[in-house]
Amino acid sequence: MTAGKAFLKKNRKKRLEQGHPWVFPGEIERIEGNPQGGDIIHIVNHAGHFLAQGFYNPASQLILRVVTYSENDQINEGLFFRKIEQAWKRRQWLVPDAASCRVVHGEADFLPGLIIDKYEDVLVVQILSLGIEVRRQWVYNALKQLFNPRGIYERSDVPVRRLEGLEERAGYVDKPFDTKVTVLENGIQILVDVAEGQKTGYFFDQRENRAALKPLMSGWGARRGIKLSEDGWPVDAKGKQIKNPFWDGAEVLDCFSHTGSFMLHACLYGAKKVTCVDISEKAIEMAKGNALLNGFLHRTEFIAANAFDYLRDQVNQRKTWDVVILDPPAFAKNRQAIEGAVRGYKEINLQGMKLVRDQGILVTASCSYHLSTARFLSLLQEAARDAHKVLRLIEFRRAGLDHPVLLGSEETDYLKFAVFEVFNL
Repeated sequence: MTAGKAFLKKNRKKRLEQGHPWVFPGEIERIEGNPQGGDIIHIVNHAGHFLAQGFYNPASQLILRVVTYSENDQINEGLFFRKIEQAWKRRQWLVPDAASCRVVHGEADFLPGLIIDKYEDVLVVQILSLGIEVRRQWVYNALKQLFNPRGIYERSDVPVRRLEGLEERAGYVDKPFDTKVTVLENGIQILVDVAEGQKTGYFFDQRENRAALKPLMSGWGARRGIKLSEDGWPVDAKGKQIKNPFWDGAEVLDCFSHTGSFMLHACLYGAKKVTCVDISEKAIEMAKGNALLNGFLHRTEFIAANAFDYLRDQVNQRKTWDVVILDPPAFAKNRQAIEGAVRGYKEINLQGMKLVRDQGILVTASCSYHLSTARFLSLLQEAARDAHKVLRLIEFRRAGLDHPVLLGSEETDYLKFAVFEVFNL
């Protein structure tokens, strides 16, 4: 049973009817009944026509979050089970080879404020809404039934929970277990610590984007004057034989490398050498361990440094690479931070472009959903102008197939990933 009914204003923007899953306090005319925080209430238009059922939280700016567009759905443990099961079946259909992936992606899977990531036989849960918080046992029961996991770990240790009136929380859901898991992605082994890693331990949203590096990692030998001799051996301009089996591979700079996922793919696809830079000593150590695990250590180097400082320093030293990868964390955590974030993104891309050799490649990303695609491309163009470069787009991508996007909700379309050729002006 629902605890109340929210009537929306007549002259509001019809966002809910266009598929947006949130209602803000200013859109509500009145609330009937006596709902408490976390309750399910019916959302109706000004005339009383049913629109959706949603979680109610008067302490949040997201006062209502849509759970279902059906008036007949009973919001109970069975519905939660079916929603999680449907989400998992979708991943099995679209990403059939992935034993590790995002299983539930919040609003885009119609479970607002719930993130579930699967790392082989371990599950990580992140709860970001009061409505899910008060029903979290339903979630855990469903996961045990569907997956019979070795362990479940909760990573609700994020400041955004405070906007819902919730405390941060992290830890084992039941019995303790080894939180280090080796996942397989595109044929690469990656060691992940679900208790210590960023977010829930790893970033599945870039899986397909990392695979997109494949054609970019070879074909660089000729640019260095290397040719194949008549007997098929690579030789340099002086005719000296090249012994390095990766002579045709790219020299790559990977900034904000975290635990090395882009580095690992670059090496898999034939990179000659990859330099990894991250401010976190722990991340660098894990990246080094992942390189060793996959047999790539001899083609990598690792630097624990602030990427902003490192980029500027390398520009001053006139260093250059064939491919520069920039995959920073979200600089814009909210709309108020957007201008500072734009400056940050422009700065790293400006310096990154200067480090790309003529006709080399810039791979750049933003995971700030407050930064629109148009603004992202605009700041890249401004950075190119200031760096005296011309950018030619090879590919523009978004998050992977296990991170669905609702067309009516720009917040679900957060990741921007672009690959450019870089030409000197």
